[in-house]
Amino acid sequence: MTIDPADLRPEARTDNQDPALFGQTPSQTVGPFFHYGLPWKGGADLVGQSDMGARPELMPEAHYVLNLSAPTGTPMGEVIEVTGRVLDGQGAPIPDAMIEIWQANAAGRYRSMDDSREDVPIDPHFIGFGRAATDEDGRYRFRTIMPGRVPGPGNSLQAPHLAVSIFARGVVKRLATRLYFDGADGNDTDPVLGLVPPERRATLIAVQGEPGIWSLDLVLQGACETVMFDL
Repeated sequence: MTIDPADLRPEARTDNQDPALFGQTPSQTVGPFFHYGLPWKGGADLVGQSDMGARPELMPEAHYVLNLSAPTGTPMGEVIEVTGRVLDGQGAPIPDAMIEIWQANAAGRYRSMDDSREDVPIDPHFIGFGRAATDEDGRYRFRTIMPGRVPGPGNSLQAPHLAVSIFARGVVKRLATRLYFDGADGNDTDPVLGLVPPERRATLIAVQGEPGIWSLDLVLQGACETVMFDL
């Protein structure tokens, strides 16, 4: 193959280095693509077979075809709902965020190979992982089981809690936090919650409205910003 030196002159270049083709580069931040790519039917329902978690109104009906997971039985424990809104620094809802939770079962055991305690039962009907998209008002919602207390540093017990991950536009690395339950046993002595300044602990504690429905807003910036944890 022979290259004509004239083809190397700037005025002869027609490839992607031609300034005429330059323009604004696309955004490289995360999302907003979660609603039709990552949440799935039933991803936010850890105890039943509803389609909680996804946003079917944002995708063609023909694409909303994945089957719901088949339940293997009824998990042990108290069924609860956890809900709230994801808000930005101005208090505006974020309608295209994605929330993940990871939690222990009602007896206080994670579905994990790392937990080998023989005195605490594994619940064969409970995985403990969920994923939900926020709706147009920034609201997320999960149906799950009230978690039991898990071991903490030393011989301590942690209060019941959910581990929460937040994904959203402009967030290139997931935000990690926790959701505790107002009035739960162990809140006063939880070794992790105790590291949070008292005046900011309310940003991690869900409150109960109607029976069995717990609410906590997740605020990404500002005066009421949710306490986040280093990863």
